[in-house]
Amino acid sequence: MDRLCCFSSSQLGEGRSYSSSGKGKSYEGMIKFGFSLVKGKANHPMEDYHVAKFMQIQQHELGLFAIYDGHLGDTIPSYLQKHLFANILKEEEFWVDPSRAISKAYEKTDQAILSQSSDLGRGGSTAVTAILINGIKLWVANVGDSRAVLSRGGQAIQMTTDHEPNTERGSIENRGGFVSNMPGDVPRVNGQLAVSRAFGDKSLKSHLRSDPDIQWTDIDNDTDILILASDGLWKVMSNQEAVDIAKKFKDPQKASKQLIAEAVKRDSKDDISCVVVRFRG
Repeated sequence: MDRLCCFSSSQLGEGRSYSSSGKGKSYEGMIKFGFSLVKGKANHPMEDYHVAKFMQIQQHELGLFAIYDGHLGDTIPSYLQKHLFANILKEEEFWVDPSRAISKAYEKTDQAILSQSSDLGRGGSTAVTAILINGIKLWVANVGDSRAVLSRGGQAIQMTTDHEPNTERGSIENRGGFVSNMPGDVPRVNGQLAVSRAFGDKSLKSHLRSDPDIQWTDIDNDTDILILASDGLWKVMSNQEAVDIAKKFKDPQKASKQLIAEAVKRDSKDDISCVVVRFRG
């Protein structure tokens, strides 16, 4: 059984034609989450997808949170929204070795996407996933540049690695690819993709990786907030700025909305999606 409430979506004008927002909490109500998504100014459908929910499984309470930032269409992030967590939880090792289970599920999910490329298309997606186990252990994984930031005692701690072409140039070139650095543009794999790891992207896959970086931490009394967001937020805001904004709100849904509003004010033109989890108060 999933615990998710208070979902709303609306159609907005002025080039940002889609937004959605919602919130929920753990079964005992101690941990709360909120999310917001807003379409960017590009002339294509919204390509960001999210997951934010609590569920109970085998006497455990799991918090499942994710951002999937698609490119060249929304079919891959939509697929990930439906399947990635299910695939992780299907791994028999999940309860004894979550890191291995997450890594195997990411690989299997990417293989499934590639095998269905005739239906799913040639696009791809980043992913950042966070699994909270019984409110005390947090496992975070990512491919691409969607990011998770933890606040401990008000100090921002980045829990993910931004997979960018320049930082993984060696891996790309060893696979026969190249990194372009055109004036006025970000570095791109083969002149096309601005991340060095992604789900999908069948035409580039021989030069890309899709294995995640994984970190875990204990949720102690000093841990107050977790923020997951697509690069539409992080392009215009530092980790600490995001934490400082989110900490001002006891309601994590209001915090997520304010983070997006601030990113839009700073002229972020991309799709922006954000999940805020508040651990205390």
